[in-house]
Amino acid sequence: MSDGKLLTERRGGVLVLTLNRPEVRNAIDTETAWAVSHALDELEADPALAAAVLTGAGGTFCAGMDLKAFLAGEKPSVGARGFAGIVERPPAKPVIAAVEGTALAGGFEIVLACDLVVAAENARFGLPEVKRGLVAAGGGLLRLSRRVPSPLAMEWALTGEFVPAARAERAGLVNRVVPPGTALPAAIELAEAIARNGPLAVAATKRILTECRDWRLEEEFERMREISLPVRESADAREGALAFKEKRAPRWTSA
Repeated sequence: MSDGKLLTERRGGVLVLTLNRPEVRNAIDTETAWAVSHALDELEADPALAAAVLTGAGGTFCAGMDLKAFLAGEKPSVGARGFAGIVERPPAKPVIAAVEGTALAGGFEIVLACDLVVAAENARFGLPEVKRGLVAAGGGLLRLSRRVPSPLAMEWALTGEFVPAARAERAGLVNRVVPPGTALPAAIELAEAIARNGPLAVAATKRILTECRDWRLEEEFERMREISLPVRESADAREGALAFKEKRAPRWTSA
């Protein structure tokens, strides 16, 4: 916890992070960005943690950068993780965004840095920077074109208009749309499903899905084998097969 600006809670193998500045719609200042970065470092370092859920307090996700803090000289881009402590280097373990209300500008860029998105029916997303003569340079333009069809990415980025949750789901950006007020428990349920799986397999699977878009066709199977074979030869792989044979829950050791 960083002065209450980021609340953290462990729920089994899931780390729940709550941006806790509802008075400014959870806008990101430097202190909050560092808190997120440190929490993600904890996620990566602790073998007992399998995934994280990132959400916002007070019925909204995040309005982006805290402009008052910025005008006061703050730069909420910290260390190697960049803006908000996540957008330039997300963790190796999966992160799920639980979105209520709005996720705009840098707030949307935080969502796009997450691996999965659960959104309330009243959630809205947007990169309105162009309306202010600015460019969404926190990774939004880079990731949006990978997450939705190119014509939609172009439209959303060039108009700066807000995108409702239902349309974002149809475009493939949102995994689940749920009733207002239930995005967090739905996201935790999804994270818990991930946490029940083999941690080495989950990490390797996310890595392959993330990196394969940059692989050449002739090398992709070899690159995949470099990541997947150590997992296949691990004690966890044997444990998974044995647990299936014995009809019991596996006991993972991350080895």
